[in-house]
Amino acid sequence: MPWWNKYTLSVQEAAEYFGFSDKKVRKIIDEHKTDNFVLWNGTRPRIKRQLFEKFVDEKLNSI
Repeated sequence: MPWWNKYTLSVQEAAEYFGFSDKKVRKIIDEHKTDNFVLWNGTRPRIKRQLFEKFVDEKLNSI
């Protein structure tokens, strides 16, 4: 399934989809562990794609 149709993305998929490094995505997750765009599968984070898109848009628009 194409990434743009997935509900959640792995850290690597999110990094490639959004044009960030894996390290940057992990840093965002560490800083926002309880935000609604992070879904934990045990100890592995998954990124809710649409909610993360909104988060990124809000952060970029506030610069």
